[in-house]
Amino acid sequence: MKKELEYFYIEDSYGGNQEWFTDFMMNRGGCGALTACDTCLYLHLHQGKKHLYPFQEEELKKEQYIQFGELMRPYLSPRKRGIDTLDLFMDGFRNYLRDIQDEEILMKGFSGIHEMKEVKEKVREQMEEGFPIPYLNLLHQNPIFEDYEWHWFLLTGYEEKEGKFLVKAVTYGKSEWLDFEELWNSGHDEKGGMVLLTFRK
Repeated sequence: MKKELEYFYIEDSYGGNQEWFTDFMMNRGGCGALTACDTCLYLHLHQGKKHLYPFQEEELKKEQYIQFGELMRPYLSPRKRGIDTLDLFMDGFRNYLRDIQDEEILMKGFSGIHEMKEVKEKVREQMEEGFPIPYLNLLHQNPIFEDYEWHWFLLTGYEEKEGKFLVKAVTYGKSEWLDFEELWNSGHDEKGGMVLLTFRK
């Protein structure tokens, strides 16, 4: 079984890229703010939530994305330990949604302590309902996830293949399929997790 969300390009980049930002803090620690930006852009383009993105041009441009990132920055400002909890991310994102008078989007934290069977089911549910998943990975025992340490990114697909459960991770303007069980089982007590999205009924 496989499900991939239709995503978006900004010029030749698959989603946004924090390396576009010349400001040191956003370049190194803007992943939380930009994960919120990418979530808004996805919902703007594919769920009809036009109010989430402040620009209405049909073709997405890097310059506008950088402006959007700076707009999101006060809500999810880079800091010494980063946006290192699900609650910090959700509080900042909710404040942005409040200020643009959005009352539709609801979010719930799903921490890294949950068992794999339940986690997989949540991933399936979110993808089938058309929602990307903001994901926080903190420290990880496996060096293959070095680029994802202390980092926010989006999951935009899953595939069950040959006994493995793979997820499509999007960050730094590209995508990569990861073994989800290996990603989830970080080997550290301090864990991140996922933010689950839905619309108010």
